Amino acid sequence: MRRYPPIADHGMIGDLQTTALVSSDGVVDWFCAPRFDSPSLFAALLDHDRGGHFAIAVEGADVTTRQLYLADTAVLITRFLTPDGVGEVVDFMPVDRPETATDRHRLVRVMRVTRGRVRFSLTCRPRFDYARAEHRLTLREDTAHFSAPGTEAYLQTAGPVSLQPDGRDVRAFVDLEPEHVAAAVLTVCAAGGEPPPSPTADSVRAEFEETYAFWHRWIRRSRYRGRWLETVNRSAITLKLLTYAPTGAPVAAATAGLPEQLGGERNWDYRYTWVRDASLSLHALLGLGFTEEAHAFRQWLGERLREGRTVTGEPLQIMYRVDGDPRLAEETLGHLEGYRGSAPVRIGNGAADQLQLDIYGEAVYALTRTEDLAHHMGYDGWLGLSGVLDWLVENWDRPDEGIWETRGGRQDFTYSRLMCWSAFDRGIRVARELARPADLAGWTAARDAVFRQIMDRGWSERRKAFVQHYGSDVLDASLLLMPSVGFITPRDPRWLSTLDAMESELVSDSLVYRYDPAASPDGLRGSEGTFSLCSFLYVDALAHSGRLAQGRYAFDKMLTYANHVGLFAEEIGPTGEQLGNFPQAFTHLALITAALSLDEHLDDAPEKPRLRTAQN
Repeated sequence: MRRYPPIADHGMIGDLQTTALVSSDGVVDWFCAPRFDSPSLFAALLDHDRGGHFAIAVEGADVTTRQLYLADTAVLITRFLTPDGVGEVVDFMPVDRPETATDRHRLVRVMRVTRGRVRFSLTCRPRFDYARAEHRLTLREDTAHFSAPGTEAYLQTAGPVSLQPDGRDVRAFVDLEPEHVAAAVLTVCAAGGEPPPSPTADSVRAEFEETYAFWHRWIRRSRYRGRWLETVNRSAITLKLLTYAPTGAPVAAATAGLPEQLGGERNWDYRYTWVRDASLSLHALLGLGFTEEAHAFRQWLGERLREGRTVTGEPLQIMYRVDGDPRLAEETLGHLEGYRGSAPVRIGNGAADQLQLDIYGEAVYALTRTEDLAHHMGYDGWLGLSGVLDWLVENWDRPDEGIWETRGGRQDFTYSRLMCWSAFDRGIRVARELARPADLAGWTAARDAVFRQIMDRGWSERRKAFVQHYGSDVLDASLLLMPSVGFITPRDPRWLSTLDAMESELVSDSLVYRYDPAASPDGLRGSEGTFSLCSFLYVDALAHSGRLAQGRYAFDKMLTYANHVGLFAEEIGPTGEQLGNFPQAFTHLALITAALSLDEHLDDAPEKPRLRTAQN
């Protein structure tokens, strides 16, 4: 077992309430339960020695591993190729009534052999509550019972597996041939719950078949039939896995504390629902035809507006827990060394109390983005939406922390103003379409004032580009969304000049930096890699601007940075390694959007390929 496999060297399984990461060595080194944002049971990804893990591997000195998903599912297979035979571990989490919140979650790990004879080794070392809680082991027959304050876990086996104590943990060795199958099933639940029934070969097979069928039924609802079907389907499944089914709220990523720079301090907890990220996820899923997921998130977002529970006193805050709780107090886990020594390890998120005015534009778009707006936008919903816009009339012209959650002080960020403009513009259109009561004069005056301000103060005549915030010449990749929201046409000279400026400064071989921290200090030490969301936004902007060959080339190159099973972390480092929390919803939703844009524009106006310079 490697101490710290690369961040990208993982697949993800889940049951639509939580997820687990499985390395290509067959190690579950990240798993929280009962929800995404719950304390961890396995966190070796953040501390190899203390974090805890659940490993199943093949014994031998000359073992090669391969990992893949069964096509169009969240069933993960890790293969072990040895001179004596080929073994496989099939990992999945059963999806059983996911819309009902439960404290009981199951990891199913099936061991089988396709050729020869193979010896598997199994080690289960849980460390409850981010390795802060001690546990007690009770071992009898085929069941290991791990008990900690408030939580317990049962490891049960089927087939020729004999669990042996290893201190407060367990281990086993299993010799298998092609006609034999063994399984290890881990069930996590609240303390005092009923022990799960013992698994059998038949029950494990039935759970596998049900899980396999669930994912195939779900992905068949997609209407995407474009050029990148397998890639888009994998991103759609990833977004689904990162959505908490009981509320419909997507999380930004499955993990906490993974670094944006090895050894650096930019290590955040992304297991929460950002209004911005989730709203853009809705846009991507609707583009594929997944209307049920979009409606569920709209309901969740509408409840946040109606409740008005925020730590800031604003109508919305930038992020919440998946159940809508606005309290995300940030703390440091000083007893964990961090991924490859990247401390501090943080849980919670102190940025929750920031002012980021752009979220109102994304929220309004999410609440009104539907093919049957009148059906979904009832009167109570309209009152909540119009109330937000009335508040925004008085508050849009405030400095804020901006989309990137900088901790270096508030600024007049151009992107924040852009999305305020979008909120007003969308609200005006919807009020007229539905003939709803609204302060159209006030909203229109605010919309036009924002527009003029961006054109006057967000434009740098020296750079010939729109800039990050007023009074600066710093470029910002978030402004790649300007044409998408309708603020400016994609062939406008000011926009094309901005795109050219970004290409010369922020783009490196199709990879895009968010901004230059040296030119615009963000209050944090260290640097970061290119931001994969921005790289796909760049592709989308190229497609809209008619630079189709360049956009397709950039898109195809970006796909080479995906990991071995098609997943992306937050960033790409200097040597092509994936950095930051993993997998990141923001990246996968932008991939879907870019693919949809390219397909649409390539179908309408095919372009002959051109040789680009190395910089592009």
